[in-house]
Amino acid sequence: MSLETDLQDFLTYLQSEKRYSPHTLAAYHRDLDAFIAFGKERGIEQFKTVDDHVVRGFVASQHRKGLSGKSLQRQLSSIRSLFNWLCRHKRADSNPAQGVPAPRSVNRLPETLGVDQLDRLLAFKGDDALACRDRAVMELFYGCGLRLSELTGLDLGDIDWQQKTVMVTGKGSKQRVIPFGSKAEAAMKHWIKQRNGWLQQDEKALFISSRGTRISNSSVQQRLKKRALQQGVGISLHPHMLRHSFASHILESSNDLRAVQELLGHANLSTTQIYTHLDFQHLAGVYDKAHPRSRNK
Repeated sequence: MSLETDLQDFLTYLQSEKRYSPHTLAAYHRDLDAFIAFGKERGIEQFKTVDDHVVRGFVASQHRKGLSGKSLQRQLSSIRSLFNWLCRHKRADSNPAQGVPAPRSVNRLPETLGVDQLDRLLAFKGDDALACRDRAVMELFYGCGLRLSELTGLDLGDIDWQQKTVMVTGKGSKQRVIPFGSKAEAAMKHWIKQRNGWLQQDEKALFISSRGTRISNSSVQQRLKKRALQQGVGISLHPHMLRHSFASHILESSNDLRAVQELLGHANLSTTQIYTHLDFQHLAGVYDKAHPRSRNK
């Protein structure tokens, strides 16, 4: 079979059986398209003829183009997944990417907002539909630690007003229930009153655009950046920053890493552990400011 046929069959498997999101599928497609293009330049027409030298050459070429270690790790993960699937279906004899390492990447801690910055961000005025929607979006982002796709994918029926919880569909279509507080509750109720003014059809999405359809990811990103600029927060705000802030603040207050893992919907605790480094940074900062022996005076 051709490289393209194998790739399409693999992507179909990820979509139909693994139930990966469109965003994840697009990432796999990009990574593997680049790998196929590299192979074709070297005369490769079937995955069976790919060996570890080809994979190492691909990684080296991508590294020379300036891709970070993290991006290369993701590409290698895509290639390994592809070859695992090919081996199961007898379309390859081994996984040539199995022992190929990616260059080390610098571990960057996620950016978070301080409590004062969040208060300033959410203190904007206005009771029109756009302001109510922006406020509800940000309160839910920070109040529940959602991913962008999780927020835009919410339906009205996902909200349990009596229990004050929201049913979130995360990666791999896994669902989790997250509680929300009084600020998020009030913001959502104000938005829902305004929502009917934009509604043009039987749309079940919680957050809709002025055209009456489900709001897009890019629209949310643009609104957050605009609000942060208007409020003088001093940073270029992106949705994941509110998720990071939620995790960091919850861990700082509770010291319960397992609970934060469940709330964020992380499959592995190791993913959540990065927030322990943020917590340590906070403690180190407090020590430096408060302890008389922390520095020379």
